Amino acid sequence: MSLLYSFPPIAEANARILILGSMPGQASLDAGQYYAHKRNLFWPIMAELLQFDISASYEERTAALRASGIALWDVLQSCHREGSLDANIKPDTLTVNDFAGFLQQHSQIRHIFFNGEKAAACFHRYVAQTAYPAELICQRLPSTSPANASQTLEFKLQAWRQIVEV
Repeated sequence: MSLLYSFPPIAEANARILILGSMPGQASLDAGQYYAHKRNLFWPIMAELLQFDISASYEERTAALRASGIALWDVLQSCHREGSLDANIKPDTLTVNDFAGFLQQHSQIRHIFFNGEKAAACFHRYVAQTAYPAELICQRLPSTSPANASQTLEFKLQAWRQIVEV
């Protein structure tokens, strides 16, 4: 099992919102793109909320995020994981990203939204122990992963609306 590495953040200096996943799944790692699995609902939800064409190129979709003041990243910088499921992340192998540096460079971020339980749990366990701005509002949203099939698109879309209401 090889060590997996996440992607650099997608962020403008004036970002106000940070959306955090845990670690890219295998389809994303293979494509070199966030949320590349064809059944992941992240991009359909963003397209609806930010009013862009879901068939837009990856570059156009990430540009829509940046133009809306939304940054995108993962909590984990690296880990060992078999397959794509967060449950398979080996806890003793994970390394978190440099949030102190990132939040210092992106000082307008006031809201962090977690794409699912694992991202929130890892952030609170490994990152929140370090200093980060006290004014940050952190909120977990339902995972957009196809592994979270018990919740409907409509339910997830309603929960994710919070990112455009802050």
